[in-house]
Amino acid sequence: MKAMVLRQSGRALCHEERDLPSPGPGQVRVRVEACAVCRTDLHVVDGELPDRKLPIVPGHEIVGIVEAAGEGVAGIAPGARVGVAWLASTCGACAYCREDHENLCESAAFTGHTRDGGFASHVIAEAAYVFPLPGDADPVKLAPLMCAGLIGWRCLRALGAAQHVGLYGFGAAAHLVAQVLRWEGRAFHAFTRPGDERSQALARSLGAAWAGGSDAMPPAPLDGAIIFAPVGSLVPAALAAVRKGGRVVCGGIHMTDIPSMPYRLLWGERSLVSVANLTRRDGREFLELAGRIGIAPKTTVYVLRDANRALDDLRQGRIDGAAVLVP
Repeated sequence: MKAMVLRQSGRALCHEERDLPSPGPGQVRVRVEACAVCRTDLHVVDGELPDRKLPIVPGHEIVGIVEAAGEGVAGIAPGARVGVAWLASTCGACAYCREDHENLCESAAFTGHTRDGGFASHVIAEAAYVFPLPGDADPVKLAPLMCAGLIGWRCLRALGAAQHVGLYGFGAAAHLVAQVLRWEGRAFHAFTRPGDERSQALARSLGAAWAGGSDAMPPAPLDGAIIFAPVGSLVPAALAAVRKGGRVVCGGIHMTDIPSMPYRLLWGERSLVSVANLTRRDGREFLELAGRIGIAPKTTVYVLRDANRALDDLRQGRIDGAAVLVP
């Protein structure tokens, strides 16, 4: 098999050839067709997340074909197309798991972070944590749904019934959430890096009620906002843009420090919450919805060996929508 491997924080990924892995009990080996590139992958490469193992193969937005199944796997036959997401496994026994909050499991494992991921030709996954996918769909278009779509969906559920929604950082996740909001008949406002006219144009093409820089205020107060960009200074900006009783949801796994801010921004029964990881229930709900309403990611394709270029393009804001690696 082939893999792009991180051996040291802040360094380029190395291309390696490895022996083809065999699935253990309860596991499947998946031949990767496509793996989208997530901002979380940048945080992994930069060493901004705790408890990461090295060396590690990043990548957790994986679509592929099951090649082999280990002992005890039932209901997944070789040849089936599946998705592999960030949540790789949980203990199933702790209070969080028992209370349907497996995303908070203290013993969880994560694809591309604590287990080798999809920047490779093959990946091993727990059969109980993969998602069945349609065999006739484009794997490149499915890949961004496996994290950008899933975490965006969880953020949207955390936001509640807000009718006028601000999306701070209009990248892979936001451009998928925008399509759900449009289908639901809710208005969305896109906030990008100041001067990023390309992302603003993408937002308008998807039906944005307004698009502008994150240093600007929307034309009217928002009912709620989701922050996808890992920039702590956007928290007070979003609170300032939200009306009394509104909610701001932080959707990233990492964010720079939130600056000191006046209490009046939170006062008025505004709320600030975070979203952590995802659950398999999130995956089932969102993937069913995405297929039903025809969510269409905007993608830029890179070959596997160009993973470093894809990461750099993401870092520099040169990608509209999502980057996707294909082996």
